[in-house]
Amino acid sequence: MSTTENPDPSLPPADGLEQFAPPRPRAVKSPSPSKGGGKKRRAKKGDLSFAAILGFTAAFITLVLDQVTKIYGLFIYDLPVREPVPFGPFINLIVVWNRGVSYGLFQQSTEIGRWVLIVVSIIAAIGLGVWIRRTTGRVLAISLGLIAGGAVGNVVDRLAYGAVFDFIQIYFGSWSWYVFNVADAAIVAGVVGLLYDSFLLEKRRSR
Repeated sequence: MSTTENPDPSLPPADGLEQFAPPRPRAVKSPSPSKGGGKKRRAKKGDLSFAAILGFTAAFITLVLDQVTKIYGLFIYDLPVREPVPFGPFINLIVVWNRGVSYGLFQQSTEIGRWVLIVVSIIAAIGLGVWIRRTTGRVLAISLGLIAGGAVGNVVDRLAYGAVFDFIQIYFGSWSWYVFNVADAAIVAGVVGLLYDSFLLEKRRSR
């Protein structure tokens, strides 16, 4: 019976080479893609929510519509010369320069008063913008956008003309309501939306 000589006495016998062999690296499985096609995109910290987009869009549309109607009435249609213009059974178009806030409240007869209203309106619009940025309620965001857009629209008037241009008069017979503009109407609609969100939608969200 023949034996196999080990050429190097310092090495283990040939029969035990396998137990000293280094382990083979295991194949690493690549993570399987999640259902729905790849990883889900996480919202970044600076991204706007859909509600915030609606709110800022409402503010922009309100501002543009307000200024377009005022510029058209003053410089294209020449309402100061043509007034009063019947616009329906209960609506007249006239010219009223409002030195107060919406619907003629808190009239200011001095330059200091005018600038106080400008500064207060700008601060309020900035605060509303921050609120829109943080809210997730769509009705709330749109309502805030209407108020912010209306406030900025009237600020533009005070800066450009020294007073707010009001031109929509609602009347019934000899009774006449306030004269207002698109910005004022948007502010009122926004306040109604805030009340609706606070008293109805907020209760539903808390359930």
